Amino acid sequence: MYFAALLARTEDGWEASDTELDDVETLSDLTDLARDASVDEDTVLVFIEQEDAWFGVVRVDGEDDPRIFVSDATAAARSSYGEILLTDELLGREPGAEDTIAALEELVGLDGTEDGDPDTTPDNDTATDDDDDGLDADADAVPAGPLGDTRILADLGLPEAELLMLRSDAMAEIADALGAAEVLEAVR
Repeated sequence: MYFAALLARTEDGWEASDTELDDVETLSDLTDLARDASVDEDTVLVFIEQEDAWFGVVRVDGEDDPRIFVSDATAAARSSYGEILLTDELLGREPGAEDTIAALEELVGLDGTEDGDPDTTPDNDTATDDDDDGLDADADAVPAGPLGDTRILADLGLPEAELLMLRSDAMAEIADALGAAEVLEAVR
């Protein structure tokens, strides 16, 4: 079960709205959704939470690039909404690296030969796993634990150390630190 909400900063405080992510497929879609909720290009926070398994915060300040924090990248990677937040840049990958790896895997068959090449590996193959085929199986691994901008909410009242300690009911804790608990609870 997911819960997603937008908190838009206004001159009168925070305004909250729950949001449907059904039409959101990319971080750009999510950023556009946040910018649409922005008042005078002020700060908008998008919260996504999956039943205490993980939560994510996307911060959009005007036309600046979005800032992202994910509480547990491994758990988020198993979620369609989490995959939106786990961009190549956040994971430290070259943009499009996943597409390149998939294309290379298509070129190389399961037996390690290129398409059309006969398998000339002898039956008594004693090759070790030290062979470097150019593909790093760990290159696609998602790091365990928190990932992203840990100072994403520091200037709004939630220091980095407190953000990293949040586990259950994280959105309520964050909203409380921002002074927006009542408006968030109204949309929950």
